[in-house]
Amino acid sequence: MRPLSLSMSAFGPFASTQQLDFTALGTNPLFLINGPTGAGKTTLLDGICFALYGKTTGNEREGSQMRCDMADDSLLTEVTFSFQLGNSCYRIRRVPEQDRVKKSGDGSTVQKPEAQLYKIDAEGNESLLVASKVSEATAEIEALTGLDVEQFRQVMVLPQGKFRELLMADSKARELIFSQLFQTHIYRRIEDSLKSKAADIRALVKDQRSRRDGILQSAGLASDDELSCELAKLTPELETAQSAKEQALQQQQWVIKTSDAAQHLLAEFAQFDALTQTVAALDAQQENMAAQTYKLNLAKQAQHMAPMLEVFVAREQEAKAASLALDHAKTALIHAKQAFDNAELKAADLPVLEASLLEQEQVKQQLNALGPQLRELDRLNKTLEQEQAQLISAKTQLQNSKHELTTVVQKRRELESALPQLQANSETRLSLQQAHQQQQQLLSTYQQWQQVVARVSLTQAKLVEAKVKGQQLSAQHQQAQVAYKALLLTWHQGQAAILARQLQQDEPCPVCGSQTHPQPAQSQEPLPSDEVLQLALEAETNAQEILSKARAEYRGLQTQLETLQQQAQDLAVQLGTAVDIPLDEHTHTLSQYAFSLTQAEQAHQQLQLLQQEIALLHAQETHLQQKLEQGQTHDSALQSKVDILQGQLAHMQQSVPSALTTLEALTAAIAQNQQSISQIKQQITSVRDLQQQTGQSFVAAKAALNGAENAAEAALAQQTRAQQQLNQQLVVAGFADQQALFEAMLDEEQQRALASEIEAYQQRSALTKAQCEQLALKLKDKVPPDSIKLAAELESAQQALHAAEQAWQLLHTRTVLLMQTQTQLSIADAKAKVLEDEYAVIGTLADVANGNTGNKISLQRFVLSVLLDDVLLEASHRLHLMSKGRYRLLRKEDRAKGNKASGLELEVEDAYTSKVRPVATLSGGESFMAALSMALGLSDVVQAYAGGIKLDTLFIDEGFGSLDQDSLELAIRTLMDLQSSGRMIGVISHVSEMKEQINTRIDIHKTSHGSEMTIVLP
Repeated sequence: MRPLSLSMSAFGPFASTQQLDFTALGTNPLFLINGPTGAGKTTLLDGICFALYGKTTGNEREGSQMRCDMADDSLLTEVTFSFQLGNSCYRIRRVPEQDRVKKSGDGSTVQKPEAQLYKIDAEGNESLLVASKVSEATAEIEALTGLDVEQFRQVMVLPQGKFRELLMADSKARELIFSQLFQTHIYRRIEDSLKSKAADIRALVKDQRSRRDGILQSAGLASDDELSCELAKLTPELETAQSAKEQALQQQQWVIKTSDAAQHLLAEFAQFDALTQTVAALDAQQENMAAQTYKLNLAKQAQHMAPMLEVFVAREQEAKAASLALDHAKTALIHAKQAFDNAELKAADLPVLEASLLEQEQVKQQLNALGPQLRELDRLNKTLEQEQAQLISAKTQLQNSKHELTTVVQKRRELESALPQLQANSETRLSLQQAHQQQQQLLSTYQQWQQVVARVSLTQAKLVEAKVKGQQLSAQHQQAQVAYKALLLTWHQGQAAILARQLQQDEPCPVCGSQTHPQPAQSQEPLPSDEVLQLALEAETNAQEILSKARAEYRGLQTQLETLQQQAQDLAVQLGTAVDIPLDEHTHTLSQYAFSLTQAEQAHQQLQLLQQEIALLHAQETHLQQKLEQGQTHDSALQSKVDILQGQLAHMQQSVPSALTTLEALTAAIAQNQQSISQIKQQITSVRDLQQQTGQSFVAAKAALNGAENAAEAALAQQTRAQQQLNQQLVVAGFADQQALFEAMLDEEQQRALASEIEAYQQRSALTKAQCEQLALKLKDKVPPDSIKLAAELESAQQALHAAEQAWQLLHTRTVLLMQTQTQLSIADAKAKVLEDEYAVIGTLADVANGNTGNKISLQRFVLSVLLDDVLLEASHRLHLMSKGRYRLLRKEDRAKGNKASGLELEVEDAYTSKVRPVATLSGGESFMAALSMALGLSDVVQAYAGGIKLDTLFIDEGFGSLDQDSLELAIRTLMDLQSSGRMIGVISHVSEMKEQINTRIDIHKTSHGSEMTIVLP
């Protein structure tokens, strides 16, 4: 990521809007962020970190606490940061939660936090990625950069006092950072996938075993052996039961066959008895069938008389209908005569109705003439009511305006009386702010001085202990050295004595060559062995190593003490006479300044609010005065208008009848008049129509009566002739009268049914007698069988078969169940074997990949350890230069204790002592050089790997003050080398040498009205 521009408004110590164009610093710049303490150097990094993640670099203050107290109330606290990732550019704007002035009205409101993220194309066009939600913006930034806020702080920024965190991180924390930087999540996914798959297979194996136990339990078995034993026992029992079932079945079939033959014979005897009874019943029906035959013949004779009878019946019905029509015509004539007489009576009232109609028409004309007058009267009434209502409202508003004006004037005077005191209190605000900041800085410096003094005392105590320990170790080394030399001398003396014993007179000595041996060497002590001599040498060597290590620690403590004493002296110089004042007094002074400043701030805010309120009251007073004058003018005009309308209304009311003074009353009278006219016209029309209709009906009734009398006479004559003809034919056919003819008549369906009944009887009688004779011949000499005995034999055979089947079924069911169980167990065992074989592979892979074996190093951590080795190779190269060849960073390969993750911890190799020790043993300056080397090496390696996150920017906040002159020169040279490789490096430092050697600067100037930034170029 490469910064392009940064804009901060009312943020930290920056009261106004400050713009910083990083592109103006040049290509791949190495620049210094310079300024006095408290000016806002670290705030610049806070602004970048807050814009990206909503948090500061030190995570000591929330975004809502970053508002500048000196900023104007109308200026919103916000940070806008533009940056480049690869070939893409982005801009993010973030606003923290804060109180802001309302856009309309008085007072303030809470500004909710918000963030907008834009992507900028090559033409400079912006596309919105996130509209306002801060969480979405943070998530998008993490996705773009590949880093969360903690990782950003450790690899892109070395915050003040936090540079050791990257160096001291354990394996777990370093794994999180490196996995993001090198995008090694695929190995974590492989670990999780193998672990999940192994767990699934393990669960399947367990489930398969549970299923196998369930199969045995469902069969009522405890083990496979019990299954085999029971199957062996059931096989012969099942064969015996099968044989018994087959024998019982054969016996049942024989009994059923015998029973069926007997039942058939019994059925034939029963059939013979039934046929005999049927023949007797048919013989009893012969007389009835003869009567039915006579009835059928008589019906056929009556059928020939049917046409003549139908003619007679038709004539008879015609005569009855004509007589009934005559009666109806007579009744209708009577009713028509009565209606005609009533209509004539009503027609006598027509003159009266016509006179009433004429009167109502005249009233209608009079009412229509009153309409225009009443409409004008109604208009005047409504206009008067409206004007009177406006007059009342105007008087009320006028009174309210007077009261409101009095209230505003009184309130303004009260507020103006409070102005002088608030102005006096507010004037001390700026001086108190400056004094409070100075006291705050003084207290911070004093606390730092106390901490350094405490560390000096602690280091001095450690130095004394180290000195005592060194003296003890020196004595131990001298003792070991003396012991070894004594043993060595004894050994040499022993060797001389051995050689002396081998000397011969007049033979040359192998050492000096002399042939005379006046005083041969002698030894009274036993000769030490080579093992004892070696142990003494090792003891002396170990004592020497321990002593050298202690001396190195002592020198380190001396260096640390000198550094701390220098820091304490520098801080004491800064404090001056304040160093003699106790901490409680400094804290109390700061509290007093804070309390006074709070009161002054409150007074300033109250003064601003009071001035705004007084100005608002002045405006209200002017507005109300104008409103009062306008109301008085409007009230007079309305009163004149009402008086004129009242006079016009009284004049018009005199020319209108008292009963019809409103349009509503006139409308009702017109409607009533119209209704009366309609009713009278309807009555006249009804009477005339009734008179005409009843007259026509009376004439028609007379004509209908004459026609009905003629038709009745003709129909009666035809009925008489038809009666005479029918009587003559009845005598000829042999019927006594018409009733006998009617009783003998049957329709064709009845005749067919009767003929069919007679024929069926005759056929059934002949067939039944033939069957009875045939069956009697067949049963001759046969006796009916004993059905009770046969039923008992069949019941016994069925019970025997049922018992045999039950016994066989029980054995068969159990055998089938056991065989199925045996098959299911074989299948379950096969599945379990496959799963166990698979788990043997997958489970082992999962354990190895997740670091559950050996050195407890997971797959991802193993890959990261290789990458870390590359990082440490680069970092050690720089650290070796900056430490003048003393230190190299190494990866700790020993396994951590317990179940703690390992493989990514760091150690440092000290060339002075040839020892490897923890990085925690490095001093402050050494730790800074190591952390700087680590960050630079990490930047190199990440960019060297394809797919890694591009780290082309690094900010370093302080830490250079802990370096000596030579180390500082080497650190600056390293940063310059890094700049030449295409990186942007920003450094925050108070060290004067940094300002001399780094010409490109961002100077931050601290003023009473807030800090300001300027770019200084060479």
